[in-house]
Amino acid sequence: MSKRMSEQFLLDCIVAIVKIEDTKQRFSTAQDLLHDYHCWDSVIREFEIVGEAVNTLIKNELLPHENRVAVDFRNLLIHHYFGIDPEEVWNIIEDDLPTLKQTIVETFGKLSSDLKRKLVESELPSVEFIPCVTSALNELLK
Repeated sequence: MSKRMSEQFLLDCIVAIVKIEDTKQRFSTAQDLLHDYHCWDSVIREFEIVGEAVNTLIKNELLPHENRVAVDFRNLLIHHYFGIDPEEVWNIIEDDLPTLKQTIVETFGKLSSDLKRKLVESELPSVEFIPCVTSALNELLK
């Protein structure tokens, strides 16, 4: 595995959060999401990615320690398997994820224009088939 720049983990978070948001909008309740196992598993996986990426960003001092809650939530998801509370996941998507996304986007916005472009251009080929993600990444360059 190649060594990645710490800033790339900002994009990992953004991509995962956009995927969670896109999936969530297809459902009106936590139970509806839970009963579509493809979507449920996808959302849980994306939260795992967010938690891992946030952990790296904190370690590399790109995010403040108070974002550790995302890492703790990832750990809960990883270790509770079928004991995950769908209402808690739903509430986190609705109440907490927008704030974390804003923090990530603001942090990304502080990078140099050249670095932002380089990071987005390196990410686009792997997500070009996901319109909501390509749109979100291109929005970061405006």
